Amino acid sequence: MCRSIKTLRPPVLPEEATEEEIRAAALQFVRKVSGFRAPAAHNREVFDRAVDAVTAATEELLAGLEVRGRAPQKAG
Repeated sequence: MCRSIKTLRPPVLPEEATEEEIRAAALQFVRKVSGFRAPAAHNREVFDRAVDAVTAATEELLAGLEVRGRAPQKAG
């Protein structure tokens, strides 16, 4: 696990994760998996699509998780 990716669900975070925090975690994940901190121009499009996909999957995951004492959120 990439050390710079933090847990984004309550109660670890006092509030819901922001879009910025979710996207930052997605970017770190894609960087780790691809081995590129910044992709070359010819890989930029696929790299950005991967970040978008991981961001969306993370938002869906966080919205659906049931945390003790909290109901799952509606994905929006």
